[in-house]
Amino acid sequence: MVNLALIGMGLVGSQVLKIIEKNLQKYKDQYNIDFNFTAIFEYDGALISDAGISVSEVLGSHNFRDLDYWKPGVQAIEAIPDTKADIIIDATPVNPDTGEPALSHILKALKSKKHVVTSNKGPFYLAYENIKEIAEKNGVSFGFESTVGSAVPCLGIRDSLAGNKIKKIVGVLNGTSNYILNRMTSEGISFNLALQEAQENGYAETDPTLDIEGYDAAGKLVILANHLLGWNKTIKDVKISGITKVNEDMISLAKKSHMEIKHLAVAKDGELEVSLKLIPENSALALGGTLNGVYLDTELAGEIIITGRGAGGSEAAAGIISDVINISRRYLLADT
Repeated sequence: MVNLALIGMGLVGSQVLKIIEKNLQKYKDQYNIDFNFTAIFEYDGALISDAGISVSEVLGSHNFRDLDYWKPGVQAIEAIPDTKADIIIDATPVNPDTGEPALSHILKALKSKKHVVTSNKGPFYLAYENIKEIAEKNGVSFGFESTVGSAVPCLGIRDSLAGNKIKKIVGVLNGTSNYILNRMTSEGISFNLALQEAQENGYAETDPTLDIEGYDAAGKLVILANHLLGWNKTIKDVKISGITKVNEDMISLAKKSHMEIKHLAVAKDGELEVSLKLIPENSALALGGTLNGVYLDTELAGEIIITGRGAGGSEAAAGIISDVINISRRYLLADT
């Protein structure tokens, strides 16, 4: 039995619950893992049961706060050490400036000798080395695949490339920016109209600053560089520019040259940059829609390119669940 605790029942957290509940038998048959939720934390309390919470009951209730499991006022940061969970899943929203509350949740869990899985990128572009050091000191692990590319295995590829040096990373790391640039290119519409479409389709936030100014992509680039290249960088080390200055004339000139304007994140020779670049229209990174992609230039295997849907609740949940399964198999089932 692998006991889980979830922090945050928003879009991603709810999808984690739904997918795990739907596939319980599959995980048991395929991986010999029985998953059991012992705590689900929200901002104003928590569902807690050492014996296990009925996820189907939680998902099927009109108001989960009316269930017997509900403990009003219980805060995750205080309850993490005493929860019976083996793995803490943090699905709280990103705070790009402080990484909170996820950073505190992660550190508290690791110090309590509990494994951690999260989709929250903030802690990892602000405090990766600290998280890594505390995890190693306490003999536990952390999974953060969903922080970059959601379910696209941008981080997990490191194990597959063991012994193979990665020399350069180039990525299309923000689906919102990619969507806007693609709409401007394919339809010849203005930046403002493309942004409005992105917001109406749910691809962009009401305040899209982090996406269109490049900060989201910069944070993801830091995570990739630190994990895949072994660097020790923070978002302050990234040279960042956004996409707001792109206009129809620039798009037209690029098309005449059979090029595309892309918002690329590049890690090379110790330098990090997020900026607009021209690439051939037949490039593997000339991705459509909201797709994400990562190009790796490796010493032994040459060029490797990973692409896929990098945004969405189910995609982020898929990355979380992959980490949960891998940690369970590697650390929690070894002695059974």
